[in-house]
Amino acid sequence: MGSPVTKAEAENSKRGMDAETFKLLREFIYEQTGITFQENQKYLLESRLASRLKEHKLATYADYVNYLRFDTYRDRELVSLYGLITTNETYFYRDQPQLDSFIKTVIPAVMEANKASRQIRIWSAACSSGDEPYTLALMLSDYAPLVNWNIEILATDISEPILKMASAGVYTAHALRHVPPHLKTRHFNAQGENFAISSTIKSRVKFMNLNLYDRPRLKLVRGIDIVFCRNCLIYFDEKAKHQIAIDIAGALKPNGYLIIGFSESLTKMSDVLRSQHIGRAVVYQKI
Repeated sequence: MGSPVTKAEAENSKRGMDAETFKLLREFIYEQTGITFQENQKYLLESRLASRLKEHKLATYADYVNYLRFDTYRDRELVSLYGLITTNETYFYRDQPQLDSFIKTVIPAVMEANKASRQIRIWSAACSSGDEPYTLALMLSDYAPLVNWNIEILATDISEPILKMASAGVYTAHALRHVPPHLKTRHFNAQGENFAISSTIKSRVKFMNLNLYDRPRLKLVRGIDIVFCRNCLIYFDEKAKHQIAIDIAGALKPNGYLIIGFSESLTKMSDVLRSQHIGRAVVYQKI
């Protein structure tokens, strides 16, 4: 941990980020992640990254941009940067209509397609603190027709710190407020004021660091039946979003399913993915 910044450094950092530095930082973040910060989000970046200036005893945000570009330990700093620029608010059983479509329609369709192998592979992209992939594992553990099936759940995120939190599997009562009581009793153990998820459920989820804008690494993910990529694409511009959607589609098996957030949509993808209404949710299926 770096020592406190000097008075001069503090005064400089208080002046905020000038327009040119903001432009350079926005471009750098976009090049690395595809995440877009709008013109009116300069203060947001300033507030989120102020701690990094203090950590490295840097006087200005321009110094921080140079640190990200040229310092020997820049790769380590990127881990911190990614954790600060991404939003990780989530909870178990979020957006229930989509989960209803998943368990009532998508899973039976995949079971029919995979009845010979009796295997289902699911990818929770941008999994944040693990609430989503653990929710899927809980739901599938409670689905009787899947007894003796092999279920693989891959959960990925760009932020290493949030993945460590997800791997620990400890959550507040607020995060678990929508978990069905019988599953909460069966698969969570009180740990002070929080709750730790059971080893049975934890063992069904594999966590991995993955930047959705890293095309070469995304090509390592293949043979997936169902992808959840919810409340993530809203952070990308149309160009980046289209690239990510194409690469996710590449990870899917033919007729595999992609589920995105309620507030998100995909355009210019009709030659790769077709949308269909299932209950109250829109789901995309690979052509």
